[in-house]
Amino acid sequence: MNRQTFRSIDWQRAAALLLTLCLAAVSLSVQAQRVSLDKVIAIVDDDVILQSELNSRLADIAAQARQTNRPLPPMEDLREEVLDILVLESIQLQMAERASIRFDDDTLNRVMGNLAQQNNMTFDQYVSNLQAAGVYRQTREQIRRELTLQELQRGMVNRRINITDQEIENFLNSEMGRTTMAPDYLVQDLLIAIREGDSRQVIEDKLQFASHLVSMAESGVDFQDVMAEARLNRQYQANNTSLGWRRLEQIPSLFAELLPDMKVGEVAGPVRAGNGFHIIELADLRGGTDRIVNQTHIRHIMISPNEIRTEDQARAQVERLRERILAGEDFETLARQNSDDASSVVAGGDLDWVNEGGMPPEMEMTVNQLEIGEISEPFRTGTGWHIAEVLGRREQDLSRQFSRAQAENALRNRKYDLELQNWLLEIRESAFVEFKE
Repeated sequence: MNRQTFRSIDWQRAAALLLTLCLAAVSLSVQAQRVSLDKVIAIVDDDVILQSELNSRLADIAAQARQTNRPLPPMEDLREEVLDILVLESIQLQMAERASIRFDDDTLNRVMGNLAQQNNMTFDQYVSNLQAAGVYRQTREQIRRELTLQELQRGMVNRRINITDQEIENFLNSEMGRTTMAPDYLVQDLLIAIREGDSRQVIEDKLQFASHLVSMAESGVDFQDVMAEARLNRQYQANNTSLGWRRLEQIPSLFAELLPDMKVGEVAGPVRAGNGFHIIELADLRGGTDRIVNQTHIRHIMISPNEIRTEDQARAQVERLRERILAGEDFETLARQNSDDASSVVAGGDLDWVNEGGMPPEMEMTVNQLEIGEISEPFRTGTGWHIAEVLGRREQDLSRQFSRAQAENALRNRKYDLELQNWLLEIRESAFVEFKE
């Protein structure tokens, strides 16, 4: 007898099972020969779920459990939970199909390349092992499936999350916000040790040697070479250590006072402590909200090859436009009349201030070589042929904008999982699902 039903789902357990499914699908050791009973066990909107699909998933989970010695729930409970997951996946995949969410083979190959690296294999070795295990096609399709689900979920859930300006301000002013936004410091410490019994003259010599090492670093000598120089002079009993990645509050206060004002690669010292003279290098910095960026104000004209314009014709047209500008015609007017770049044509080709790294690599390389007011030679990007002019350069402090963006992202991440579960419940409740006995 047919019945239409909705079973309540333990979503945390279901999520764990879904992760297990993903791991199982890419396992190299799932070898069982399966006899599938291809009968419909559920109708989900315009799709159906077959008994063979459920059997395959259950076999994958069982194989993974054996490998990891993990217990499984009773088979009837496991069967119901896996079937509910398949139903939910089917609903989402149908939504993704309607939204034209697809991933091409190049994307799948990049993901498989990352998986190969995680397994200490080359891409070809990984593919060969999957083929030998008989799960190559299955693995590719499972990756495509997971990418599709993730992309759909990100798009649908993020649009449901609203972060207000007040929430951002409250987060930035909270202890949690300050902790989340604080940078990590990677510090190298070079110590010229003072030993008990060192005379005043010996201590003075060690101070002068430490100052000499600082001068070397400030003159551009790599800090690794500075440390090597210190070790060669054994009479000064030099010792170098890395403090590793640490938050400011985890760093000795003697150094912590100096670090916020230092740039990566900068050296400070000598700093006198009870055990000697310290020279510190800020080797690296990660996180934090300080962002001083180089910006370039540029305008351009783009001519793209198309059905009626060949590659050579597009380049020739750009060259003629450059000659007209150099002869005195107005760049802005010619851009409005000729450019194929829809995003800038109304503004006369003006792209406004662009952050370093915010242009296509070919454009950035060309623009970086131009003087202000200079018109470039024609150059090619993936979208067409261009000429560009630099109108100005500046350094811009984007720390405030960056900190707000980071705060919004942190708040969004905190809300995401709960909103995802709410959305999954909603789409499950609104779908037509009929289980077959």
